[in-house]
Amino acid sequence: MLQLARRMSRAKPSAIMLIAEKAKALKAAGRDVISFSIGVPNFLPGPHVYEAVRKALDHDSGQYGSNRGSNELLDVFLKHLQQAGFSGYTRENLSTGVGAKHVLYSLAEALLDEGDEIAFPTPYWTSYMDIAEIVGAKVKLLPCPPTQGYKLKPQQLDAALGPATRVFLFNNPSNPTGMVYSRDEIAALAEVLVRKPDIWIITDDIYHRMVFDGIGYHNFVHIKPELAARTIFVDSLSKTYGMPGWRVGFMAGPKAVANAVTTLNSNHITNLPEIVTAAAVAALSGPQDVTARQCIDFTARRDRVYAALSAIPGVSCPRPQGAFYAFPDISAFFGKRLDDQVIADDVVFCAALLEHQGVACVPGSAFGEPRALRISYTCPAAQLEPGLRRIAAFCAALV
Repeated sequence: MLQLARRMSRAKPSAIMLIAEKAKALKAAGRDVISFSIGVPNFLPGPHVYEAVRKALDHDSGQYGSNRGSNELLDVFLKHLQQAGFSGYTRENLSTGVGAKHVLYSLAEALLDEGDEIAFPTPYWTSYMDIAEIVGAKVKLLPCPPTQGYKLKPQQLDAALGPATRVFLFNNPSNPTGMVYSRDEIAALAEVLVRKPDIWIITDDIYHRMVFDGIGYHNFVHIKPELAARTIFVDSLSKTYGMPGWRVGFMAGPKAVANAVTTLNSNHITNLPEIVTAAAVAALSGPQDVTARQCIDFTARRDRVYAALSAIPGVSCPRPQGAFYAFPDISAFFGKRLDDQVIADDVVFCAALLEHQGVACVPGSAFGEPRALRISYTCPAAQLEPGLRRIAAFCAALV
C-alpha cells in the first residue's frame, strides 16, 4: 500500500494560519470580523523598494543566482549587522533563505540529527515545535509563565541545558508575548551559555528593531563576544520592512553553519529570485523612515492594547515591550459559561470569541501556553478600539 513518509505524521499545518484562514472565510461570507490573529505588520515598504524592483525587471539577467545570496545583498546585510552591534563577519558568515522560517528549518536540518535535543522557552513561536518534530528532534521546553513575565531565568536555563542538548533556540523580542530582555537579563543568560560550550545557540531576533520604552536590543554576542563562535543570528525583512510576502530571511554565524545552509539552499531553492534580491537590497540600504515611524505607531498601539486588557476583570497581561503582540492570561474565564457553552480552555474561548463577537485571536496552546491567547495588534487602526471593546464585552458576558 502506498504511504507518505513517516515524518508527515509529525508535520502539522500552522495553527496561526488556520485561524487566519478561518477569519478570511468568515469575512468572505459577509461576517463582520476583526482579526488579531496573524502577525502581518500591515504596512508597505517605501517607494524606493518598488523602484528598485522595476529596474530589476528592466534588466533581468534570466540567470541562476548565488546559493548564498548575491554579493550586493550580503554586503548590505553586513552593514545591517554592524548597525545592530555585530562585527567581525564576512560574506562567508552569511546565508539567505525564503524567509526566516526557511532559514530556521535549514538550521534544524544542518545542526540536528534525529533524536538530538533542542531546548527553547515556552511560550514559543509555533513553528519551533513543528520544525523540531519534522526533523525528529527531541524538544526540551523551558516554561516561562506569566508570573515570571514570560521570561527565562538564568538558573532555569542552567538546570535545563545538559549533555544531551545540542541546540538552544532563543527569541528576543518574543513572538507571541512581545516581551524584550534587558541588557542585564541577556548578560545573566549569557553567563550560563558560556559554561555550556557544546551547545549551538540560535537567536531568532527578527523583531530587534521593534523595541519600545528605551530598553534597547541586546544579544548574547554583544555581552560575550566569544559566543559568536557558536551563535547563529536569524533576521528577516518581513516585520521590519513590511515585506512578509517577499520572503527574505538571513542568518549570520560561524562559516561552517553558513556553508551548510548554503549547501541546503543549493538543493532546496537554488537562490532567491533576482527581483526579490533587488527589493531586499533597496530596503536594507535605502531610507529607514518607514521602519522608524512604524515602531512609534506600534508603541502607541501597545499602550492602547495594554490599557484595554488591564481594564478587563480577570485578564492578566505582562506589559509587552516590543514586536506587535500581547499575550494575556485568560485562564480566569475557564469553567465559565456563555449561554449553554462552557469555556473549557483557550481553544474554546477563542472559538466562542470569533463566533459571538467576530474577533479572531490565536489560542495560547498553539504557542505552548494554554492559559493565554495571542493578540496581534497590527489590524487597520479603525478596527483596533472596536476589537478591544468586543473582547471586553465577551469577557463581561461570561458567568
